[in-house]
Amino acid sequence: MVTAPKGLGAQGVRALAGPAHNAPMNPTSAPALTDQATPQPGLNVVLGGTGGIGAALVAQLGAGGGAVLALGRQTQPALDYAAEATVAACAQHVAQQLAHTGQPLTRLIVATGFLHGTTASGQRAEPERSWQHLNADALAHSFAVNAIGPALVMKHFLPLLPRQGRCVAVFLSARVGSIGDNALGGWYGYRASKAALNQLVRTAAIELARRNREALCVALHPGTVDTGLSQPFAKTGLQVRPPAVAAGELLGVIDGLPPGSSGGFFDHRGLAVPW
Repeated sequence: MVTAPKGLGAQGVRALAGPAHNAPMNPTSAPALTDQATPQPGLNVVLGGTGGIGAALVAQLGAGGGAVLALGRQTQPALDYAAEATVAACAQHVAQQLAHTGQPLTRLIVATGFLHGTTASGQRAEPERSWQHLNADALAHSFAVNAIGPALVMKHFLPLLPRQGRCVAVFLSARVGSIGDNALGGWYGYRASKAALNQLVRTAAIELARRNREALCVALHPGTVDTGLSQPFAKTGLQVRPPAVAAGELLGVIDGLPPGSSGGFFDHRGLAVPW
């Protein structure tokens, strides 16, 4: 993903910190990362696990000896946000794995996203530099992948998280989804759909805390990563990192999130991002 440069054209993710009890904490405060917050052994599920960042996350989690399940458009079962039944089927598949192994779901990472490319209708979509470029089809596809799809993941996957003990649900967002950080304009569809995702994460964190006070639900900005999503916009001067490096940084942030950080929006260094 891309971090906002000094011109139009940027993307990324950051996070805010959350509650010590049942509601997210003040978004202006960022808790310090801890060294002992690593989840107990369990199943790691990565949605979008065959993409650039997703595949790197799967590789590093597997290399660490953890049980990892990657799901995406090309896996079996396949995940297609345009068909809620596939999201439900993937969740059922995970539930069966949990029942079979007796392991809890300790990390759920949603690494899906859309910035540019072909929409479901076959049209070409690119980040808008002006309101003159706004297109209903492109906007609908951005919201379908960046907000509606993850919302369906919340519906079907969050109930699979354990009711006690530490567990983490992570949604890769983007710094350009921050309203407070938007000083450049442009990228209407991507900005708006990621802002919608951030609100969904914040809201889901509140509900999740009612089920398990130790559960965390956060949005993360991976920074600029050398993937197909970011490559056309990785301008000179940006710190572009290989997927493996970005994955390591993200996992470090995830495992270092302290109690009270649920409902937050953080970058790949663990720093809070304005809503």
